Amino acid sequence: MSAYIIRRVAAAVILLFVVTAMTFAIFFLVPRLAGETSTQLAAQYVGRDPSPEALTAVQKNLGFDQPLYTQYWQFVHGIFAGRTFHYGPDASYCQVPCFGYSFKSHLPVWPQITERIPVTLSLTIGAAIIWLVSGVSIGVLSALKRGSIFDRLSMGIALAGVSLPIFFTALVSLALFSYKWPIFPNLQYVPFTSDPLMWAKNLVLPWVTLAFLYSALYARLTRAGMLETMSEDYIRTARAKGLSERTVVVKHGLRSALTPIITIFGLDIGLLLGGAVLTETAFSLPGVGQYAVQAINDNDLPKIMAVTALAAFFIVVANLVVDVLYVAVDPRVRY
Repeated sequence: MSAYIIRRVAAAVILLFVVTAMTFAIFFLVPRLAGETSTQLAAQYVGRDPSPEALTAVQKNLGFDQPLYTQYWQFVHGIFAGRTFHYGPDASYCQVPCFGYSFKSHLPVWPQITERIPVTLSLTIGAAIIWLVSGVSIGVLSALKRGSIFDRLSMGIALAGVSLPIFFTALVSLALFSYKWPIFPNLQYVPFTSDPLMWAKNLVLPWVTLAFLYSALYARLTRAGMLETMSEDYIRTARAKGLSERTVVVKHGLRSALTPIITIFGLDIGLLLGGAVLTETAFSLPGVGQYAVQAINDNDLPKIMAVTALAAFFIVVANLVVDVLYVAVDPRVRY
């Protein structure tokens, strides 16, 4: 197991290097291949009718006058060892992990992201608990009561949940529960450390909206897995031995059906921790996803690079945790 984890960690580090290199190439190399010069790139961050001297200064301050491999090396070096930026006679040191300074606001990127991580973390963890508990429970009951009214009704709702885009359900829930019936009025993020009750109250609607999509997906996936598992020979053997139905379902049936659930759960958590873009935008939550949208609208490359690297990191770590959990959930898995 230890050797396996070490190999996976090494592979994860290599994968993160590949992701950062590809992202850097998309935003810095591809424009060059399309014919855009460093002067034209710098002109996006100066303003209207810049003087040649201003363009040259911005080009030098942002590092566009250096070769691309030098720019990438400085980017990677900044993440692991910090970086010093020179602005004319002045110098500014960016601490580890340094993702550079915003091209627009000229503020360091990493502190801005760390301020927003608690928002995204609160949204993701709360929604994940709701969709995992509700989705798996509904899926198990639907499989055990196959063909019943509950099964047909729950799968119909699940189909609606999978089909409806999250920005639609978010706007509908806001219109109903925040404006028409002001059960959750004036939604805004309140830090958990400031007021835990208001923190939870203001996140209930985003949690339920985000969980509605995923719980529908998990219910259908759990139902399919349980139907397949409950028809296996070892389930009939367990019943023939006289085990209680609860033991057969929970210990033998559900445990085997959980493997694909854990796989997709890890991917979903990793993806959402990199920014629940639509949910945060619809509910005006100042999380990493909203930060990424603003960065893309502003064409602020350091911000986009940082969010992409952070999302890749969360996905890689979530996959590593999922692989380790396989051993605990399914005794047949060995490394």
